[in-house]
Amino acid sequence: MSFVDDKVVITGIGQSDVGRKLGRGGVDLALDAALEAIAHAGLDPADIDGVASYPGPVVAEGGFVGATTHEVRDALGLRTTWALSGVETPGQAGTLMDAASAIATGRATHVLCFRSVFESTAQAQGRAAALTGKQMRAGGHAEFRMPFGAASPANWIALYAMRYMHEFGLTREQLGQIPLNGRRNAARNPKAIYRDPMTMDDYLSARLISYPFGLYDCDVPCDGATAIILSRRDAAAESGRAPIAIEAAGSGLYERHTWDQRVDLTTMAAHDSAHHMWEQTSLTPADVDFAELYDGFSYLCLQWIEALGFCKHGEAGPFLEETARYALDGELPINTHGGQLSAGRLHGYGFLHEACLQLWGEAGERQIPKDVEIAAVGIGGGPEAGCLLLRRDG
Repeated sequence: MSFVDDKVVITGIGQSDVGRKLGRGGVDLALDAALEAIAHAGLDPADIDGVASYPGPVVAEGGFVGATTHEVRDALGLRTTWALSGVETPGQAGTLMDAASAIATGRATHVLCFRSVFESTAQAQGRAAALTGKQMRAGGHAEFRMPFGAASPANWIALYAMRYMHEFGLTREQLGQIPLNGRRNAARNPKAIYRDPMTMDDYLSARLISYPFGLYDCDVPCDGATAIILSRRDAAAESGRAPIAIEAAGSGLYERHTWDQRVDLTTMAAHDSAHHMWEQTSLTPADVDFAELYDGFSYLCLQWIEALGFCKHGEAGPFLEETARYALDGELPINTHGGQLSAGRLHGYGFLHEACLQLWGEAGERQIPKDVEIAAVGIGGGPEAGCLLLRRDG
């Protein structure tokens, strides 16, 4: 039995155009994804009575918040009984978990969950235009980092990676297998930002961003939107596809919400989330057919590999050397669409979209060549993370 008593299933998915500097607004992209997902589920906009988005109307650099819940709800003319947005969730997957709970408890029947970004276009217009232009005092954890020039998560997560390297001997060559695997898979994804072949020499010779991260360890800002439809199982429309159930969901956060105060700095919140998820199911890591794992930075994907139990703690380096194991035709394919490192930073929802495509056998040239029924999806990194175990029925 799933975490919502098997009352909720994924019935449709949609994705807008994805690219660099598309010159389109975030609401426009979100509507494309939403309408495609609604049609994919065999529904009409009038059937949608719930909407959820991440992160909500927060203050952020241009393009990070492409569209809010109410903007999309209003544009589609929806009559809703439940709506949600907000950043304080277990990663971007949190809104999906909350939507499933809302359906299971009778608050809604069909919920549209979406994430929209247009960071690439916003960057082209200039970051200064996206901000206030006024001098602002750094607050929160930023006041301890900004004086030292550590303004980016690339700096903060690199410190975690360095500690892991010190403790367990991880090398840049081992870490580089994550972006190389993503690039090989992205070559089969027509929507991926970067599809050209990449070698280890290309990876190692790229300019450094924050050691040990080079350019290809960092994900790609892009424009695009993704939408997922969740439905009450007994109200799902007949689509000819087997429904996808949420077997288990991990939202655990066992330590402080912080970038640098974990007891073990070779772990992250992904470990808490994964532990919580596995407590809810009789399935084990050995039952997972493939995994879509957040790679905002390559090291975050490594963390998910360990957290979800695909290798023992401290053994991710040797795991990554076995490249055939997690290739598209391997025992455990990982990031089959290219991940955010090559396919573009759709901020988590791209992994959910890809997992559903693979489970429904609709991934085209990059379809996993074996029958797949169980997918693990890990989203987020650093101080917050959420994960889902998806099960295709039938």
